[in-house]
Amino acid sequence: MVRFPFLIAVLVTFLAACAPPSGGVGTSDDGTRVYRINTRDTAEIQFRMLDSVNSLREARGLTQLELSSELNAAAATHSRDMAVQNRPWHFGSDGSSPIDRVRRVGFNGLLVGENISETYETELETLAAWMELRDTRDIILAREARTMGFAWFQEPAGKIWWTLIVGGDPGRSS
Repeated sequence: MVRFPFLIAVLVTFLAACAPPSGGVGTSDDGTRVYRINTRDTAEIQFRMLDSVNSLREARGLTQLELSSELNAAAATHSRDMAVQNRPWHFGSDGSSPIDRVRRVGFNGLLVGENISETYETELETLAAWMELRDTRDIILAREARTMGFAWFQEPAGKIWWTLIVGGDPGRSS
């Protein structure tokens, strides 16, 4: 069991070395390390996350995921809403659940799960943290997963609100 976290850390480090973050890394006024994201890098960051998730899934013999524009939209909406609420949690300020949000954007497949984070870290560091926890790792490595959405909202001070949504086959409702 000790080897699993080590292997995840090595894999994520390898993936990070293959594709350096497009945003800049600096420090805030209080000395916090800040990863700055440029809006023009959205597609690059989403595909880097997709490739990393698929590498982890491939190592387990699991089906590759495809990026879903509907799930990306639901993830973006929730990331911004968490920032407005100033707390990482799965319910929207309007009381919406992850199921409500994916339905609003027209996703008609199975909602496998939603991972969220409030951090100053890169997307790959966030993925590594999700892989260390059983419940968030189970969403990423779910056998029934077929699609994924990934988005974020970055506050002016640099804090990033990440949302990863994993979906299953269209036609299978949650």
